[in-house]
Amino acid sequence: MTSARSTHPALIALGAVGAVGAAAAVWGIGIERYLFTVREATASALAPGSAPLRVLHLSDAHMAPWQHRKQDWLASLAQLKPDLIVNTGDNLGHRDGLDGIRRAFEPFAGIPGVFVHGSNDVAEPSPRNPFRYFIGPSQKKQAAPLLDTAAMDSFFTDELGWTDLNNTAARLDVAGSTIDFFGVNDAHRDWDRLDELPEAIADLGPRPEATSVIGVTHAPYQRVLNGFLDLEADAIFGGHTHGGQVCLPGFGALVANCDIPLKQAKGLSTWTHGGRTAPLNVSAGCGHSIYAPVRFACRPEATLLTLTARS
Repeated sequence: MTSARSTHPALIALGAVGAVGAAAAVWGIGIERYLFTVREATASALAPGSAPLRVLHLSDAHMAPWQHRKQDWLASLAQLKPDLIVNTGDNLGHRDGLDGIRRAFEPFAGIPGVFVHGSNDVAEPSPRNPFRYFIGPSQKKQAAPLLDTAAMDSFFTDELGWTDLNNTAARLDVAGSTIDFFGVNDAHRDWDRLDELPEAIADLGPRPEATSVIGVTHAPYQRVLNGFLDLEADAIFGGHTHGGQVCLPGFGALVANCDIPLKQAKGLSTWTHGGRTAPLNVSAGCGHSIYAPVRFACRPEATLLTLTARS
């Protein structure tokens, strides 16, 4: 008489882990990265007496020409009728990514907007070891092929009517409110020039009464956030982090690819420095590198942030 051998518990555990991993991969690669969502929030940031302002915050599209679902979703956001669009960079994700960006953003023509660059607006993405993000921000790319940044900027400024804020400042009338904007180029590549902003702000002339001030950056490094508060920003917008991109349910981001605290790598929070506090909105972005096509516990997003008057 023979008896069946029982399966070793270690093999059972190994099989279970493998099954969970496979299911997570299927979800993150095949499903969640297409579950685009609009995150809505409200923050008090405008000058007293200002009317509410609906701001559509877009970031990190990392667009490739074949990504039609993402393009269609972005184009549909024009139906939200925002008063202002803030684009925090990394729009391009392929040498022909501008074709997809045109298709996605053409419905926004005529809506006031501002933008800054991420490094992927300048150079093509390249394959990376994702585990290196756990030991600190990714290293600077070496000799990556350049993209047609000038063509993208021309589309934004000449066709959509948006304002370039890379290491400069601008004063705009938005839905009847005067807003002073300033921004920096990608701090992750050390392209930010905070020291140039005071002169750029001064060139705008005396600030009218009841003017709100908004700072815009791609990568929300602490030096940039602190510098923006030193320049009296009433609200700050950033991107770059992808919200962690692959997160732990119930915990959140495991990496941010910059020095912002992980708990602030996505969503609306506040930043305090030098006795000042301002709302900080960090977008998890709506895309990913074509070499890392996954989202897990971190849906691709845009933010509709309603700014209201401070008391």
